[in-house]
Amino acid sequence: MTDIPDKQWFAAKTAPRGELRVKRRLDALGVENYLPMETRWSETAAGRRKRTVPVIPGLVFLHTVTEMCYRLKNEYSLNVYFIRDKESRLPVAIPDKQMEDFIRLLDFPDGGITVLTSELKRGQRVRIIHGPFKGIEGELMRIGGDRRVVVRLEGVVSIATAFINPAFLEKIE
Repeated sequence: MTDIPDKQWFAAKTAPRGELRVKRRLDALGVENYLPMETRWSETAAGRRKRTVPVIPGLVFLHTVTEMCYRLKNEYSLNVYFIRDKESRLPVAIPDKQMEDFIRLLDFPDGGITVLTSELKRGQRVRIIHGPFKGIEGELMRIGGDRRVVVRLEGVVSIATAFINPAFLEKIE
């Protein structure tokens, strides 16, 4: 009996403004994926216009097996570039808990998060124990004078919560 590999999360870069096209193709192929979207208002000559745009331009997340990453590029000619480990050159797998916390923060309805594209210095690992972000794990950082919990997808992107009261945090050893 052969072992069926477990699905993992991977981050794939797309062509500029190609995120929705890639998502539709992945959906058609039956590949589980996540494309965080947000609504923005813009001013045009005709007045205000509401648009739904990707939160992180040029990035789609896939929940699949490593073999499918290669098949998507080679067999299905999907125009994506997987973020790879510098040493092994394999697509970087994002741990499930990190991705769950990441999705939960990005889907938070009040917009109490900040997307950070630059790398941050590592801080103390903490878990939020009360409030709407309860259960999320990350690093405690000071951003703009406020304490925030940052969930980092190594080499991909980081997001930060709104201010977190220190009484709502516990240290992770």
